[in-house]
Amino acid sequence: MSPDALHTTARLYLCTDARQDRGDFADFVDAAFAGGVDIIQLRDKSLEAAEELAYLAVLEQAARRHDRLWAVNDRADLASFSGAPVFHIGQKDIPLGAARKFLGQDAVIGLSTHSPEQVDAAIAASPGRNGLDYFCVGPVWATPTKPGRAAVGLGLVRHAADAIRRAADRDGAGADVVPWFAIGGIDLGNVEQVVDAGARRIVVVRAITEADDPAGAARALLAALDAAGN
Repeated sequence: MSPDALHTTARLYLCTDARQDRGDFADFVDAAFAGGVDIIQLRDKSLEAAEELAYLAVLEQAARRHDRLWAVNDRADLASFSGAPVFHIGQKDIPLGAARKFLGQDAVIGLSTHSPEQVDAAIAASPGRNGLDYFCVGPVWATPTKPGRAAVGLGLVRHAADAIRRAADRDGAGADVVPWFAIGGIDLGNVEQVVDAGARRIVVVRAITEADDPAGAARALLAALDAAGN
């Protein structure tokens, strides 16, 4: 999958740790991709650099087998060393301009946003490889994967959808000025609410990482996105 697919077709984005407690990282990411996940990001703050590079090599192999994308979180150096096609940063990580300078124009770079002001700034920093390539909005609901981070609720999802529409009308750039994903506590039980609020792409964690059948969980989420969008 070309990095450009993130702008056109990618809808289901998975964040996972290295699953060291289960020892099944290779099988897990392979199953998630087989179920239809478009992008998998390795996010595990417990890993040393050499360990993370080893897991990223496994993730890259799975992504290549399934023609999907894979992402590095936070560490621009590891994104560069591993050749990751996608790099994701938070509000307190390396600044976008520095990340772009370090990784070059071909890297796809995404940013987490947690407020209307941050959403608006993300849209202003897009589109294109000279700026931001996508952003995430959340956490919509409180989640243990982001302890201490207050939920932003569906209101911020609606704000992002409205802001994108206004930017598209202003710039004549079509519906998707820049791709964006809702994130935070999203699962089969509430994905319809997220879509109703204006999101067309989602990031999930536990909805797949805690599933007995990761491939089946991914397929179910994609089906729910389709059903909610019709």
